[in-house]
Amino acid sequence: MDTVIRVEGLTMCYGEHLAVDHIDFEVHRGEVFGFLGPNGAGKTTTQRLLTGVLPPSEGSAWVLDHDMATDPVGAKEHVGVVPEVANPYAELSGWDNMLFVGELYGLAGRTSRRRTEELLKEFGLWERRGDIAKRYSKGMRQRLILAMALTHDPQVLFLDEPTAGLDVESQRMIRGKVQELAGQGVAIFYTTHNIEEANVLCDRVAIIRQGRIVALDTPERLKSAFTRSQSVEVSFGEAVEAELLSGLAGVTRVEKQGDKLRVYTTSPGSVAMQLTDFARVRHMAIIGVNTLGPSLEDVFVTLSGVDAGHEGDVAR
Repeated sequence: MDTVIRVEGLTMCYGEHLAVDHIDFEVHRGEVFGFLGPNGAGKTTTQRLLTGVLPPSEGSAWVLDHDMATDPVGAKEHVGVVPEVANPYAELSGWDNMLFVGELYGLAGRTSRRRTEELLKEFGLWERRGDIAKRYSKGMRQRLILAMALTHDPQVLFLDEPTAGLDVESQRMIRGKVQELAGQGVAIFYTTHNIEEANVLCDRVAIIRQGRIVALDTPERLKSAFTRSQSVEVSFGEAVEAELLSGLAGVTRVEKQGDKLRVYTTSPGSVAMQLTDFARVRHMAIIGVNTLGPSLEDVFVTLSGVDAGHEGDVAR
């Protein structure tokens, strides 16, 4: 495969705190590479190292064969970045924001105007191109930031939580654009706390914990490796406390999810039969029962040691 990003022993220390701990990975052309981890795991620090914002304490990172420690400018000419916290210039219009970025990348006036028109139309901002950016909604500002990052047709795109807090329309537009860009051969380094988003978008996923990568593979292979996270989802005709199912043979834990109970086990077939017996003895109806394989969220929770449903992911 055509390697676009190569990381070897990359390390970052803040005083005595080891934020990124000798990590290694590669990202290939046309790949959406997901980067997941709990708060403080080192995700944003890694992205800053890869985009030349921070120099590493140890190790190396190459982007498009440019060493980010000695030649970050050479890489930046071909890289687009949407950081975790980013805003366009508030007093400039959407049109002027785009032209300003085009000028920074040395695009000729006619080329810059043509590219600006294409992207503003593509991201649904053309009708508002003359409005100053501070009048845009959050979703519109994020779409504008992404459009600005694409002005120079980058070969590599770094996205840090690009859909966080956005409306559904903006989320769908950004995800669709990510898939389109990957299909065109752009390598995308995608940091997100949205596990389902990573499952749908990413070709491979790296999970980082306490500065170290603890897993790296395709979403499906990661899930298939966690047979202990199989489960049976059951819904009864009346309310049942989760604790009542915890004592069934082979059950490791039980979680309430809406009107359903998810029973984790290494023996889903046996547990399904026990649930039938449980309902029959109590003269209860089973509304539905499904055997489920492990999800990417299960993998994340197990490897990261956090409750993915409660982490806000503002990692540094």
